[in-house]
Amino acid sequence: MAGRARGSARSLLAALLAPALAALLVSPARGRGGRGHGDWDAAAQLPPLPPREDAARVARFVTHMCDWGALASLSTDPAVRGWAFADVLSLSDGPPGAGSGVPYFYLSPLQQLVGNLQENPHATLTMSLAQTNFCRKKGFDPQSPLCAHIILSGTVTKVNQTEMDFAKHSLFVRHPEMKTWPSSHNWFFAKLNITNIWVLDYFGGPKIVTPEEYYNVTVQ
Repeated sequence: MAGRARGSARSLLAALLAPALAALLVSPARGRGGRGHGDWDAAAQLPPLPPREDAARVARFVTHMCDWGALASLSTDPAVRGWAFADVLSLSDGPPGAGSGVPYFYLSPLQQLVGNLQENPHATLTMSLAQTNFCRKKGFDPQSPLCAHIILSGTVTKVNQTEMDFAKHSLFVRHPEMKTWPSSHNWFFAKLNITNIWVLDYFGGPKIVTPEEYYNVTVQ
């Protein structure tokens, strides 16, 4: 009798919890940074992709639409020294609607990636519209060239005093959680000095864009 009662109670509890669990599984994650880290897929929040013939404009568009990317450096860890080492970093090229094209980062010496960059500042950053609703709505796989993504190479350096305020505002307005990160980690602002740009937004291989073409784009 007691066993049946416990079974009934468990069934009732499961029935009560099921809707809440389902909501957690299917609802977009609402983070405290950027545009919700998954909660910014309203059509009005993502302007149309620029014409694919204008690769420089596509590159600037992807940079500005992305809140994070994967940055690859050369590892200094003895176990994999000299090997490619990638990590996900939050980033921003400016406040929403006012992108500069420069990817800014908020870094700490405690990050292994930063140790790599201190020895060799050369790095490669990739960003993809797979993190927006663009590819999901059109049914594009993240690896498909139709899911526009870009690859930027260059060197990562600390931001100087001239750019400090802009870098800080650019990152904190899109990633407000950063303001609460512990000061004991000695965070600093950095940027990627872009030297090479590849754009993958269609079949036939990457399109090469020069930094001059990239920065000469007038963002609307």
